[in-house]
Amino acid sequence: MSTILVTGGAGFIGCNFVRTALAQTQAKVVVLDKLTYAGSLENLREVSDDPRFHFVQADIADRTAVEQVFREHSPSAVLNFAAESHVDRSIDGPAEFVHTNVVGTFTMLEVARHHAAKLAANDRDQFRFLHVSTDEVYGSLGDTGAFRESTPYAPNSPYSASKAGADHLVRAYFHTYDLPVLTTNCSNNYGPYHFPEKMIPLMILNSLEGKPLPIYGDGLNVRDWLYVEDHCEGILAVLERGTPGETYNIGGNNERTNLEIVDTVCSELEKHVPARENENLVRQGTGSYDELKSFVSDRPGHDRRYAIDASKIRDEIGWEPRFDLSSGLAQTVQWFVENREWCDTVQADNYRRERLGLTPAD
Repeated sequence: MSTILVTGGAGFIGCNFVRTALAQTQAKVVVLDKLTYAGSLENLREVSDDPRFHFVQADIADRTAVEQVFREHSPSAVLNFAAESHVDRSIDGPAEFVHTNVVGTFTMLEVARHHAAKLAANDRDQFRFLHVSTDEVYGSLGDTGAFRESTPYAPNSPYSASKAGADHLVRAYFHTYDLPVLTTNCSNNYGPYHFPEKMIPLMILNSLEGKPLPIYGDGLNVRDWLYVEDHCEGILAVLERGTPGETYNIGGNNERTNLEIVDTVCSELEKHVPARENENLVRQGTGSYDELKSFVSDRPGHDRRYAIDASKIRDEIGWEPRFDLSSGLAQTVQWFVENREWCDTVQADNYRRERLGLTPAD
């Protein structure tokens, strides 16, 4: 039985990938996760009893711990999801982003290359290191065009700069050490288990609680939205059929302004919990979810537009997203409405209650 090592597997995208891998492959899945604020065993509760699932709590930058995992489980593939990923948090505290995203990726690469060198020839040929990255490394687009795999890097936040650094290390380990790496750069994800301080779950939960819906700037920043299940299936396709050394952009073909996303969330919520039946809104005399919208000061370095050209993964690997924004958001809103207990559990320390990303320079 092959073994897939998933770093950051207790986080949003990672935990969804764990489900995909267990459902669509016969592999053993080992999750390595530090369990920071955004990683929770609650995200893995439903697969915790699967005999092919194993969990290890450790920091990917802790080489001793990582080497122990490789010795015990001898992975045939490494999926590196582990990352500090919230741009606002990177503005307030960039050091953790450098530690996890750069030093952590370097540590994983080092251990992986030594591991691969000891494998038998056939196993070494089959070994893969897949690094999951972001479209934010490319910077900001104008009104037209889309990011391609050849787009020059131009990161504008500490988060995207740390991910860009990790991407470059992954590339270097292929060209210098012949480590069979793959890199994926995705657009904005959304879906079940999304940490509640991120935009879409924040808008859903604030709406249900009758709290303001904070929209940065004029609300016209554009993102390409990718349903997390589509993303995970794309990653699995790259793992199975991608060419070592190559990068694959994964996008949802769903460009929307932030304001359009908020409007759609409000409309979808009305189907599940009509405003007139929401006691939190009735109590404060609010007649609709739209009335909760509130424009707030923009965050520093806020990229205006992202868009992904996903033609390479479509043409070379045969992957395309199955969900459009309407169907994906419908499932997402329904999931959050039906899983308030999960939301309460992962918010226990009030992480989403304050505005982040406005800390003045020291």
